[in-house]
Amino acid sequence: MKLTLIQALIGTFISAAILYALRAFPFVLFSKREPPQIIRFIEKYIPPMVMAVLVIYCLKDINLLSRPFGLPELIALAFTVIIHLWKNNSMVSIFGGTILFMILSRVM
Repeated sequence: MKLTLIQALIGTFISAAILYALRAFPFVLFSKREPPQIIRFIEKYIPPMVMAVLVIYCLKDINLLSRPFGLPELIALAFTVIIHLWKNNSMVSIFGGTILFMILSRVM
């Protein structure tokens, strides 16, 4: 079934409104009071846990016994950690490490 332009615009508007409401909900809910202890726990501990899982997932398929012996991955990982400790900016460290990995994986 083909959508008309009006139907596509209505669907886009409804999706945008729902997404905006979902993003605004925590701010509206906790604007007048302190968040519960479980929310504070989640905001403190879940992001590092997710990052640890992502690092393990990214490094799980490294073959250390054949060329290039995992060097692009390990160099990019070290670069990402150093840049993050230096700049303390997640976007710079993630994009920098990704760009370096892509370059190294093509060169090596």
